[in-house]
Amino acid sequence: MIHMSIEEHTVADGAAGPYALTTGPDGALWFTLVHSGRIGRLVPGEEPTSHRLAPDSGPTVITTGPDGALWFTEYKAGRIGRITVDGVIDEFDVPTPGCGPFGIAAGPDGALWFTETAADRIGRITVDGRVTEFPLPVTGAFPSAITAGGDGGMWFALNQANAIGRIGMDGAVTLHPLPTEAAAPVGITAGRDGAVWFAEIAAGQIGRITPDGRITEFPLPDRAARPHAVTLGKDDGGNGGDGDGTVWFTEWGGNRIGAITPDGSVTLHDLPTPRSEPHGITIGPDGAVWAALEIGALARIAPSGSAFPSRSGHAQGASSFPPSPF
Repeated sequence: MIHMSIEEHTVADGAAGPYALTTGPDGALWFTLVHSGRIGRLVPGEEPTSHRLAPDSGPTVITTGPDGALWFTEYKAGRIGRITVDGVIDEFDVPTPGCGPFGIAAGPDGALWFTETAADRIGRITVDGRVTEFPLPVTGAFPSAITAGGDGGMWFALNQANAIGRIGMDGAVTLHPLPTEAAAPVGITAGRDGAVWFAEIAAGQIGRITPDGRITEFPLPDRAARPHAVTLGKDDGGNGGDGDGTVWFTEWGGNRIGAITPDGSVTLHDLPTPRSEPHGITIGPDGAVWAALEIGALARIAPSGSAFPSRSGHAQGASSFPPSPF
C-alpha cells in the first residue's frame, strides 16, 4: 500500500471560500473564491494571486475551455465568465433571468456546456459568447455538475430529480432515475472505463452509469459523509495506481478525500484541519490530487515524499455554498 500525504496551501481567508478548481493550460491551478467574487491562481510553491469580479457574482465551477482560457459559472449573477491566463476577463449573460448556472464543462463540439440549477435547463456557450438553452423534461430538478462522456454526449446530475441525465449535441435529453431514493447526485466525471461516475451526496454513495444507462451504486463506509465532487485520477499510473481508472472524490461531511477503483474498493484519507469543507477536486499540474477547502485553502494529496513547499496557516470556517440541497 502506498502511503499518501496531505498538505494544505492557504490561498485566501476563510470568508472567501475556495469552491472549485481546475488545472489551466499554463500549468497553474485556477480556483473560484465563491464568497469574495474572485478567480484565484496558484502555482504550487508560489504565492497565490486572484482576479476580482463583481462582489455579487458568486463564481462557482471552473474548467479549461477549448480556446485555452478558463471558463466559469457565476451562480448569483446568472452569467458565464471567461478569463485568459493573463487575467483578461469577459462575462456573458445567460438569457433566462435567475437561472443559477452551476456546473460547466467543455463539450466535444468545441463549446462549453453548463447547468442552470434554478431554470431546469442545460446551456451551451460558444467560445465567442453565443448562448443556447435547452429545457429539461422535468421541473424542480436542480441540475448540478456536468461532464463530457466518452459517447459524445454531455452527462449531468439532477440533484432534486434523483436522476442522471444525458444531452446530445442535437439537444436531445435522456434521463436515468437512480435506484436509491433521494440520493441527490451532485458531482460527475467521465471514467476511464467508458462509464460516467457520480457522487450521491444524500445517500453516501458513489455511482456509476454506463452509456446504455445501467447504474451501479457503491455505498461508502460512512453513509453520512456527503460525497460532493468527483474527478478521474491520473492516467499514467501515478498517485498509487490511478492508471487503473481510480476516481477521486471529496467528502464534504466526512472531512475526507476518497478514492474508488472500478471494482468499488474505497480508500479514505482524513484532512488535517477539522471541518475544512472540501468541495471541488481535480488532478493538478504536478499529477497530484488537489481539492478546494472552503476554509480558505487547497489540499494536495500525493504519495509521501513528493511534497511541494506549503504556505503556512489555516483559515477559519466558512458557510456552505450555494444555498441549495448540497
